[in-house]
Amino acid sequence: MDERPISLGLAGYLPEELEVRTMGGPNVSRPHMPGYGIADANEGKGLLSWSWATERLTAARTYWIATTRGNGQPHVMPVWGVWIDDAFYFSTGNQSRKARNLIENPRCSICCELGQDQIILEGSAQLMDDGNLARKFGDAYQAKYDFDMEGFNEPFYAVHPKTVFGFTTADDQFTKTATRWMFD
Repeated sequence: MDERPISLGLAGYLPEELEVRTMGGPNVSRPHMPGYGIADANEGKGLLSWSWATERLTAARTYWIATTRGNGQPHVMPVWGVWIDDAFYFSTGNQSRKARNLIENPRCSICCELGQDQIILEGSAQLMDDGNLARKFGDAYQAKYDFDMEGFNEPFYAVHPKTVFGFTTADDQFTKTATRWMFD
């Protein structure tokens, strides 16, 4: 694997089978999607940058979290959340189905859409109990949603990405923009 730092301008010229590790960032490639006609990495708009994804993860208002019940049945619900320090943070009621599912199986997916751009983040939710981080989360949540977290006593979680998918459906660009970021 090529571990040289790359500029955003070069990212669009990488062959499909090549994964690139940018310094301090994820491996980036086209997702494996047989039958969808996904273009080579050097076609279309090339690979999307990680900053493209984090801008959308930051700006989206409503996210969808997918968790799994103990019997394997999926559960999907909307949540509000914030992107802080390379992780997605959200809160949910202690007795909610989401919270109970995450106790049994912390693996989850977080999805959002901003205009015609979509992001799917896969990772594991970690229950947070750091007071400083709780204040940082509360401040970011207040600024984004105008919702006062003062005295809020429900758990909050961090989902650090393992794999992230991003693409745009603008002007039939799905097959030419589909990008996968993978984290160690």
